[in-house]
Amino acid sequence: MRWYNEPKTWAATGDTIIVTADGQTDFWRKTHYGFIKDDGHFFYQERTGDFQCDVKVIGQYATLYDQAGLMVRVDETTWIKCGIEFVDDVQHVSAVVTRDFSDWSVVPLPGNPEAIWLRLTRTGSAIEISYALDGSRYTLLRLAYLAEAEPLQIGVMCAAPQGEGFSVTFEHLEFREL
Repeated sequence: MRWYNEPKTWAATGDTIIVTADGQTDFWRKTHYGFIKDDGHFFYQERTGDFQCDVKVIGQYATLYDQAGLMVRVDETTWIKCGIEFVDDVQHVSAVVTRDFSDWSVVPLPGNPEAIWLRLTRTGSAIEISYALDGSRYTLLRLAYLAEAEPLQIGVMCAAPQGEGFSVTFEHLEFREL
């Protein structure tokens, strides 16, 4: 695995990755806010064909828009990020689909759970995003078109657009071919 925008502080041991997201980082393109940011942290590998990626995410979210989860990426204009985004002191399960312009979908989670499990599945040009609060009962968040490009980059991401940064732990990161 390798970094796109390596953070100042991180460590990986076995299937656990601990990252401190640098402040003022984000992934976003154009829509609504009118700016382009491509300086969030993304630890990834390249995959071809159909695949599934699973991870457990435990974040110390503190500031508006702190975010952590999974990302699948073709390049700076074509990508999807999903996971937790912290808005108004509430964790929201979130998905941003970007094909030159970013869109944003969020669902508030009751009680700001300690962890969330994410599953991203690629089938052809489609990406299915699901999440679980217990690690076993997954709920579909979004099904989106991305691209038929090969290979794709897939891995964990985090960013702290407005804050000074925060700590996030990714556990049990697993990739499998379908």
